[in-house]
Amino acid sequence: MNNINISNNNTATNNDDNALGVIEQLQTMRVADTNVSICANCGKEGAKNICNKCKQVKYCNAVCKKVHKKKHKKDCEEHIRLAAELHEEELFKQPPPAEKDCPICFVRLPTLDNGSKYMTCCGKVICSGCDYAPLYDDQGNEVDNEKCPFCRTPVHDSDEELLERVQNRMEKDDPIALYNIGCYHRDGSYGFPQDYHKALEHFHQAGELSYANAYCDIGIAYENGEGVKVNKKKANYYYELAAIRGNVSARYNLGIEEENEGNMDRALKHYMIAVGAGDSDSVNSIKRMYTNGQATKEDYMKALQLYQEYLGEIKSTQRDEAAAADEDYQYY
Repeated sequence: MNNINISNNNTATNNDDNALGVIEQLQTMRVADTNVSICANCGKEGAKNICNKCKQVKYCNAVCKKVHKKKHKKDCEEHIRLAAELHEEELFKQPPPAEKDCPICFVRLPTLDNGSKYMTCCGKVICSGCDYAPLYDDQGNEVDNEKCPFCRTPVHDSDEELLERVQNRMEKDDPIALYNIGCYHRDGSYGFPQDYHKALEHFHQAGELSYANAYCDIGIAYENGEGVKVNKKKANYYYELAAIRGNVSARYNLGIEEENEGNMDRALKHYMIAVGAGDSDSVNSIKRMYTNGQATKEDYMKALQLYQEYLGEIKSTQRDEAAAADEDYQYY
């Protein structure tokens, strides 16, 4: 999504080591939202020992927990079941687009990276068409195009100026700037030494500000062992966080994982959601499933329809002109 592939008081390692499953996280949030500190067994106040499974009740100590275990078992299982249902509902609903409309032309931003550009001067994400289009003054005269199409700030003329702008945006808690700095550390670019741990710190910070791409990249780090040990469970955990927030790459990865596990219905659900968000790879996956008899003709036709609807929302004459002039502006 960004032309420039441009981190929480705890380190990324601590964050990762303490990462809970999505269900466990939802359960923990419920406990955090309540001020009840009464022992479920004896009724005394000041209980701090929480049920390890459902996270819904507290006890004075291990003795009270053990005494109450049999009585609590049915409620505990019900809490876990409800949490799992809530998670499934959240995971498989169509999320809002990861990016909103272009702030200049007000047309939906494309999912493909080449379709938009992050402006380090003002923090806006504009579409490829508006980035390519000429600028005009208030008299209708074409002016120097080496300016931000949104705020009219001259483009940076050195890497040092670029980094200064990104740092300024980062100090304002701009999640894309935080993410981009993380990418610099991960890739060892723009003069940064390669440091996966620092990259993960910035990705976590950006993720906490609801930037879906950051969670996807944390998932990739766990899948490939970049700065952390390979951990498929944690990779899927972060892919799910990213997918729920609209990241199509994470959604596609979840579909691949479910397909590899033989869970074709769940894989199809993931692919279909990704198609609705503009992921052509997921269209091809559904086509493959149809060819292999793992999806119906209706499924494939629905995927094609969803993708055409997406194209109808993102296409514009200005973007087509940019794509025709420069392949770096191809947006679908």
